[in-house]
Amino acid sequence: MWMKSRPRRDFLGQSLAASAMAAAPWLISPAAAGAVGTAAPSEVIRFGVIGIGPRATYDVRSMSNLPDVQCVALADVQASRREAGKKLVEELFPNTKCDVYRDLRELLDRKDIDAVLVATGDRWHAPASMLAMEAGKDVYSEKPCGITIAKCRQLADTAKRTGRVFQAGTQRRSVPNFRFAVELAHSGKLGKLHTLYASVYEPQLDNTWLPREQTPSKDVVDWNLWLGPAPWRPYNKAYVQGGWRGQFDFDSGARLLDWGAHTLDLCQWAAGADDTMPVEYEPAADKITCRYANGLTAILDFLKTPFGDRAPKFITALGTCPVRFVGDRGWIETGDEGGVELQPESLKAELPEGLSRVKGLDVSAHARNFFDCVKTRGKPVCNEEVMYHSHAACHAAAIAWILQRKLTFDPVKAEFPGEEEANLLRSRPERDPFAA
Repeated sequence: MWMKSRPRRDFLGQSLAASAMAAAPWLISPAAAGAVGTAAPSEVIRFGVIGIGPRATYDVRSMSNLPDVQCVALADVQASRREAGKKLVEELFPNTKCDVYRDLRELLDRKDIDAVLVATGDRWHAPASMLAMEAGKDVYSEKPCGITIAKCRQLADTAKRTGRVFQAGTQRRSVPNFRFAVELAHSGKLGKLHTLYASVYEPQLDNTWLPREQTPSKDVVDWNLWLGPAPWRPYNKAYVQGGWRGQFDFDSGARLLDWGAHTLDLCQWAAGADDTMPVEYEPAADKITCRYANGLTAILDFLKTPFGDRAPKFITALGTCPVRFVGDRGWIETGDEGGVELQPESLKAELPEGLSRVKGLDVSAHARNFFDCVKTRGKPVCNEEVMYHSHAACHAAAIAWILQRKLTFDPVKAEFPGEEEANLLRSRPERDPFAA
């Protein structure tokens, strides 16, 4: 377990401009920068994983590039995932024995674990994160971090009360091309911002129960723990194989948060609105228009499929999760492929050398920021309040879409004034997953 702190590598610095003082920080990988190597035992952060599906696998691979972290345990309700996860961890972290648990509480009882990665399905993100914080662990949670506005607020409040470090897995805040786009928006070189575009999946809402199948033994799939706080329903293997997505009981915000937790979050950042959110939400057939109190507009533009059978109207072929920031003197757009488009032509001189050659989404820097903050007790770039405001905005947009009417929202009171039906959707009834 780590014992001493070392100076924080604040890759964002006091401003994005400071972090971009040379071309190298935009391009150098953790390995090339000397991040991969060995660390003194007193410097090593020992972490566990709660939920070891495809997303956790992606995260753990990136974390294995960091010299001062070690994955020592994982918890998952599915035996097949426990076995595959153990094999993966012991391959990625040589000389490490990875213990496995069915019940996350057994992992959280371990005093030698400093932090956890939470990468379950949506319904478990906030409950698992809060249990971890109460157990004295710092938390890196995949998004959506909370299945409702109320759960996101409770999660943020728990982080504050317990003093734990929290990082939301909205990794694009740590990716060079997205950082550059926000920096340009903040610089004033686009002029006064007036419209921000965030691509999202086309909303989806379903609560049709799949046919009942024979429930496996707990050692194969612990169905009660898989359901967690969600309402009980009969077992069907399709749920545990990913078929829970789009189901109201299990999913967040009619799937708007699948991308919106990233793309609207980037719009929040560009708008300088990390401590607030839009106050008006108006759904239409192909978008949801969100308006801030200062008149700035953010548009959630629907994609027809997860990777788009049509491009958003505003975007070029820049990959998944594209965003566009528009001012009265110019615009910039970028996506997961790393490319950047911007106008007027004169703005292209602002591009750091080689930025357009960055391909793919490397999340190592986001993990690096989290683990550095575990040591320094600083605030990560996607801390609990950043998460709360961008997630709550997505949830508010989803509620407007579900009700198919324009809604206003009070960011201070966290309520829809005079809208009883909308206010009821800020939270959901919950089961006690440990009672059965």
